[in-house]
Amino acid sequence: MTDELPLRSVLDSDLALTIADACAKDLPLVWVNAAFTRLTGYPEDEVLGRNCRFLQGTETDPTEVARIRTALDEGRTIATVVRNYRRDGSPFWNQVVISPVNDETGATTHFIGVQAALSADLPAEPLRDLEVSLDERASARLDLLARVSDELARNLDYDAAVDTLGDVAIPALATWGFVAMTDERGRFSRVHLVTSDPKDRDLALQLAGEGLGWLSRSPKVHEALNSPPGFVARPYLIDLPRLPGRTTPVQLELLHRLGLGSAMLVPLRARDRVIGILCLVNVDEFSPDAVVTAAHLGRRAGLALDNVRLLVAERSAVLTLQQSLLPTITAIPGVDVATAYVPSARQAQVGGDWFDVLPLPDGTVGLAVGDVVGHDLQAAAAMGQLRSLLRSYAWEGSSPGAVLARADELVRGLDIADIATCVYLRWTPADDGAHVTYARAGHPPPLLRLPGGTVIPLDGGLSTPIGVSGPSGAEAAVVVPAGAVLVLYTDGLVERRDRGLREGIVALSDELAVTPEGASAATIRDQLVATLVGTHQEDDVCLLVVRTD
Repeated sequence: MTDELPLRSVLDSDLALTIADACAKDLPLVWVNAAFTRLTGYPEDEVLGRNCRFLQGTETDPTEVARIRTALDEGRTIATVVRNYRRDGSPFWNQVVISPVNDETGATTHFIGVQAALSADLPAEPLRDLEVSLDERASARLDLLARVSDELARNLDYDAAVDTLGDVAIPALATWGFVAMTDERGRFSRVHLVTSDPKDRDLALQLAGEGLGWLSRSPKVHEALNSPPGFVARPYLIDLPRLPGRTTPVQLELLHRLGLGSAMLVPLRARDRVIGILCLVNVDEFSPDAVVTAAHLGRRAGLALDNVRLLVAERSAVLTLQQSLLPTITAIPGVDVATAYVPSARQAQVGGDWFDVLPLPDGTVGLAVGDVVGHDLQAAAAMGQLRSLLRSYAWEGSSPGAVLARADELVRGLDIADIATCVYLRWTPADDGAHVTYARAGHPPPLLRLPGGTVIPLDGGLSTPIGVSGPSGAEAAVVVPAGAVLVLYTDGLVERRDRGLREGIVALSDELAVTPEGASAATIRDQLVATLVGTHQEDDVCLLVVRTD
């Protein structure tokens, strides 16, 4: 018994398998197994290169044939029962399941057909029941594929996505199995073992803890990892006599306790390479549905996992860029400052949100929060340029209204950004707290929490956003008493799909009002973030909390 022997239940039974080329004219057969010859009487050399319609005859239902044709044209799975004819002319009821196999771009490359003979005089009622059963099984398979795709699509963590594939697919298709992913050098970097029976989970954990040498030494694993495009995984009987040669006694015992019988090693193909394998192990025979579903999973899951990997890498890079563009806040005597930047969890994109705290030569402090429209590298670059402009004009001692007006003039003249909102405040320390002059270029109002809990929106000094028609230079002023808290923010903190901007500002005001009296800026920041920032944040958030000592 060797690893190369195919599964007896597939090749030595009445279960016929065919593969047709979806890219060639008239969908010719490119492979059939011996069971197909036993079922139909047609030898391999008479059918390869021909469409399967040679099985049809006078009693073949043209309606069912049309259903099959429509399903193939639409690239979806079809399950039905039709009256076909053997090579000797004898009719038989043919149970047929045909499923497409797609490449990494989603294009259909092949069709896999699974056929079985039913009684020649099958009554009408059982036939209708069988058709319903076939449809239900096909629907269940499509549901599983859709569930795997959906679960992988919502993952922004690569290891979690790998685990999700195993947790969803393996219990539905096998007794146990694993997902094994490789790194750029082809070495296993992540292996997740899963059992369909919860009682066996400890066995899987023990096996994982014993090392994975048995996995890397498997010829079938190497075959799957080095398989060419178009490779279709087939069930095979596990070569029990050779297992002791590539396992330790403890590993061998655990493998037997988990269950050994038949296996399938499905390559997880992404674009131009195999990035891992999905191993399915069954103590019993694999059903035809499991074989077809596994073929689909190899392509869908491989591409989805690679997309997650690329997304994680891109997200890490852009977040590093975003953080590098934000300033390091230095201690300022008499002022307690805390900041937060929370990136969007929606996608691996960098945004144009920023904050700044700038001690100025005359002893005042410049405070700014802004938001450049967009979620891409261009928005991040524009944000960096705009922050530099504001710093330059603020350092010259210009008033807040003048700072925003001059920045807008240069932004529009040099086409630095499309639209940006910003609020800039000039904080002047005083014996009774601070005197603040501020200007807003289309930005949500800062909130001032007075001692005792009253919250006042600083809604003056408003002009148009930067990049539109030019801020008018409008300014407003307010006295900030000792012990008061000033909060500046971008709209991502308060606005989301289920809550408008005004409602969000009210929610922020209410939360700020109940923060503990005398709490530090960091404590207030943490409370606001914990309350208002969701687990699936759709927009970037910048928050700047300033408290007078």
